[in-house]
Amino acid sequence: MSGALSLHLSGSAAERGRAQAQAGRIEEVRAATLGRVAQARAEGLIDAAARDYLRAQHAFHMQADPEGMAELEGIAAGFGFDPQEMFIHLHLGTLRDLKGGARLADGCSAWAVGAGPDGPLVVKKRGFTGTHLGIQSVARHAGPDVTTGAMLCLGSLGSPGAYSSGINLRGLALADTQVAVRHHRVGWLRYFLMTRILARCGTVAEALVLIRACPHAGGGTLVLADAQGATAAVELGAAGPQVVQGGLALRTNHYVTQALAGDTLLPAGDCIASNSRQRFAFLSAALPGRSWDRAAARALMATHPEGGAPICQHGAEDGTLTIASAVYSCAAPGLLVCAGSPCRSAWSAHDLTG
Repeated sequence: MSGALSLHLSGSAAERGRAQAQAGRIEEVRAATLGRVAQARAEGLIDAAARDYLRAQHAFHMQADPEGMAELEGIAAGFGFDPQEMFIHLHLGTLRDLKGGARLADGCSAWAVGAGPDGPLVVKKRGFTGTHLGIQSVARHAGPDVTTGAMLCLGSLGSPGAYSSGINLRGLALADTQVAVRHHRVGWLRYFLMTRILARCGTVAEALVLIRACPHAGGGTLVLADAQGATAAVELGAAGPQVVQGGLALRTNHYVTQALAGDTLLPAGDCIASNSRQRFAFLSAALPGRSWDRAAARALMATHPEGGAPICQHGAEDGTLTIASAVYSCAAPGLLVCAGSPCRSAWSAHDLTG
């Protein structure tokens, strides 16, 4: 794949969801979603307890995020599958945690800085299963529910808006990482939460008000920056979010705050879990003490440091590899993206203001 698919989506959330199918890749999308759900069923992951949890989650999101659920319904209609299958797909990591046999399928590193030659930046390396490699998309969303003007999201075709990372016209950018955890509850799943943040909030401060005001399903982190240079790292624990504001914001695939560190599950033999701490240590040493611009950020995400810290990853034993890297510029809202391994694949620019 030479680059991410570029989509311009407008209208209601449901209309934007349906419009994704105009890009094609129908069979690839079905394999990347329905195929993973079918595998989970074969593994016995979706038992009676899981179905009860999913019903409670569905009821919660119908009340808390009708726009997000409408987008999901539109996606399912466009690609021709049951929307409940997509809802299950979005919860597969959570369901594995609830079984106690967590496996990290989403190996990400994300960081943000509040100042530099190109202004505030949010940067992410997305590691995921190879089935998603050919359906990476950059989508510009505009519609009545996007009160921030417009948003530009990097994710997988056939998934909700900010299914990985994004930025809005007011210059607020965010990116997530997955964390396998011991505890979950009924509450916001971060894939829905991220889209709502970008649709409603223009600053880190506004985003934190929304985050602190609602319950969270648990698992995962966010890093954020805005056009004014504010930054934050948020750990989305089921017991309540832990927020660290200002300075370098950095997360990989484990919790680091004292309140939540013990909630992290580190599955034995899991490739991503085994190198999350090494990636965090490498970036913690590499990022401070220098001024980061977009070119330097791109170069860092293409490195292969020794000592088990694969920032750019070409394929682990479990099939996980770097499927996309992103550098968001908050001052002039836009995105540099590489769909594939950043050390050898082309980068493209996407301007949100154009």
